[in-house]
Amino acid sequence: MKSAAPAASPVSFVDLQPAVGRFLDDVLAGLAAAPKALSPKYFYDARGCELFEAICELPEYYPTRTELALMRDSAADMAAQLGEGVLLIEFGSGASVKTEVLLRTLRPAAYVPVDIAIDALQASTARLAAGFPQLPIIAVCADYMQPLSVPALERIKAPRRVIYFPGSTIGNLTPAEAQEFLGRARELAGAGGAMLIGVDLKKDPDRLHAAYNDAQGVTAEFNLNLLRRINRELAADFDLDQFRHVAFYNAAAGRIEMHLESLREQTVTISGRSFVFGAGERIHTENSCKYSIAEFQRLAQASGFRPAQVWVDADRLFAVHLLQA
Repeated sequence: MKSAAPAASPVSFVDLQPAVGRFLDDVLAGLAAAPKALSPKYFYDARGCELFEAICELPEYYPTRTELALMRDSAADMAAQLGEGVLLIEFGSGASVKTEVLLRTLRPAAYVPVDIAIDALQASTARLAAGFPQLPIIAVCADYMQPLSVPALERIKAPRRVIYFPGSTIGNLTPAEAQEFLGRARELAGAGGAMLIGVDLKKDPDRLHAAYNDAQGVTAEFNLNLLRRINRELAADFDLDQFRHVAFYNAAAGRIEMHLESLREQTVTISGRSFVFGAGERIHTENSCKYSIAEFQRLAQASGFRPAQVWVDADRLFAVHLLQA
């Protein structure tokens, strides 16, 4: 007689997703600024999530496969450092592939994935619930770059909270923004808490250029999809054929910058408001800051964390830092 398959883990869902009005306000403010800019958090509609997953598979794009290999090699050591029974809170959970590696060894009291992309959050949560049937999951749809308040977390008994932030997304923030963000993470972790965070390391600019200007044009399509989303959701009339993807390494700032460049003089209307673009004018859509180990540890210390340990791949492309609150 066949034994019954284990039931999926108990899952609850908390929807704190920002309203469309916030998206509109941010876009209007960003395009009215000088220079024009849009937040990278709005890349991740359903199509944007698909394109980002495709980027992660590109031969030029080293961060995802490097971090995943690092997690597979070191997850047991990381789990030993964190301890069993923790409350694991993940910012920007996405497809949760690296999280699954960590969960196999960590055995947390509960897992709290937080992501702004509701479709990706639901899909990854369903997959993890089936794979870890005894693990309570509280899925939170929210902008984790803003202060986060989830009353349900207070009911979970755990010896400590651990914030998991893989994927080098910290690099999307300027150092000043990163320090503020880490300070909020420190508050959420609380006394005795910890943070496990992925950070892309400084390296040969040619390698960085290739990673953000792939031969197949997937990153370009990912960048342009932001305009497509604005057209669809905010009644805009961007002509995508009249903008091009631009990405380069800004050595002075230690970061990759992504932009969308207007190919001609043109006017774009968004929800009835007009914006004029000059030929060659750019919309700054993303930064990806790169840090040396020492630079990031100083940033963490300024945010109220104590650097405890760091794991680095053999080619020194990527680091995962353990920070103690």
